[in-house]
Order: sequence, then C-alpha cells, then structure tokens
Amino acid sequence: MFTNNFDPIAFQLFSLEIRWYSLAYIFGIVLGWIYCKKILIKDSRISLLFDDLISYIIIGIILGGRLGYVLFYNLNYYSQNIFEILMIWNGGMSFHGGVIGVIIATYYFSKKNNINIFIFLDLIALSSPIGIFLGRISNYINSELYGRETNILWGVNFEKIDNLKRHPSQIYEALFEGVVLFILINLFFKKYKNQNYGTISSIFLMLYSLFRFLIEFTREPDSQLGYVLNILTMGQFISIIFFIIGAILFFYKKDEIQK
Repeated sequence: MFTNNFDPIAFQLFSLEIRWYSLAYIFGIVLGWIYCKKILIKDSRISLLFDDLISYIIIGIILGGRLGYVLFYNLNYYSQNIFEILMIWNGGMSFHGGVIGVIIATYYFSKKNNINIFIFLDLIALSSPIGIFLGRISNYINSELYGRETNILWGVNFEKIDNLKRHPSQIYEALFEGVVLFILINLFFKKYKNQNYGTISSIFLMLYSLFRFLIEFTREPDSQLGYVLNILTMGQFISIIFFIIGAILFFYKKDEIQK
C-alpha cells in the first residue's frame, strides 16, 4: 500500500503560498498554448488570434469552473453563503463547468472576430488533455477527489482523509483523461483534419465523457451529494449529457460532409 502525505503547497514566497493546483492551471494553459502554436496552427492569422483568445479562455475556465461547481455540486451551501462563491482559493471547481465557460468565451471571441468557433474549439480539444493531466496530478497531491475503499495492490492511504486503503482515482483520471485522451484525440485529428471543423471537438466530448463515466465507479462520491437518485454520481450524470451532446455534434458534422 502507498501512502499519500504530500503538502499541497509547492513553495512559499514571503506570506504568499503557491499551491500545486495553481501551478497545474498555469502550466496546463502555457503548455497547451505552446503545443497549439508550435505544432498545430499553420495559419498566421489564426496564430495571432489564438494569442488573444488565451485571456478569454482563462476567464472562461475560472468563471465557468467555479459557477459549475456551485450549481452542479454544492448549490445548497452556496445559496446560503453567497459571498463564498468568490473564494476560489478555498477550492471547488467543476471541469464540466469550465468546458461550458470556455465554449461561451470562445463563442463571444469568434463572433467578435467573425471566424468559425470550431477552429478554436478543436485546438482547445487537442491541447486540453495536457492541462487535465496536470490538474488530476494536483488533485492527487491535494488528497482530493480520492477513490473508494479497495483491497487492490496499488491502493493508497490518504493520510489527510483517513486510514483506509483507497483507489488512486486521480491517477486513473490523469492517465485516461490526460495521456490516453491526448494520444487518441491527436490520432483522430490526423484522420479528420481535412474534414469539417467541430469533428475533433465532438470526439473529445465523447471520449472524455466515456473515461470520466467509467472511472467515477472507483471515485468516492461527493460527500455533500452522495449518489444522485441512488444510482450514479453527479459527475456521471453530467458526463452522460456531455457524451450525448458530443455524439449529436459528431453526426451533425458527418452529415455536413456528406452534403
């Protein structure tokens, strides 16, 4: 059995604490931007616009991720503690909320610049597994979003939580939603890059949702929610919705190509 007793604080500058989770966001965005600029983008205009889009993406991630967590996972608490919604340093972000925030921000930016939104959403889909990987690793370091009790050989004791042997579900998610998803989505990009923009975005939604849905069976449900309808976790229900949206978009794009 492995023991997790990592310090969530990476280092300290005077009285300022720099946490691994913050670094994951920063490096995820920077590395994703570099990957798009150096590897994926071939058009000079798109390259320049993508630089401007980054600030919109950051705002979309933060606002969408926070509001998504409030609405999807802890509405009862925050409806009684409204001002704490602003206290993002206390934790509480939703990936699905972040996706919605990024889509809205990208839509606004694309409309403003009169360009196809899916050009940018495809780029974001191709590079976002980098950030997801780093984010899940930081979840592991922070002993959050931990797994259910288990007897498997590689079980982990999260000392800050309890003395139980648990699934390292954060590592599972880092591997599948990060590494495997990155490989698969970029392989699909080579296959579909000459087809309609949006196909890659749809595949990303379906693959991420599938991996998230399956891995949630090893993840401890959110303590404030438990199981929704005594069946699945909230993350699984939202993943089903996102998978359906991805599938609809995929077949819509395929029909456009055939026409």
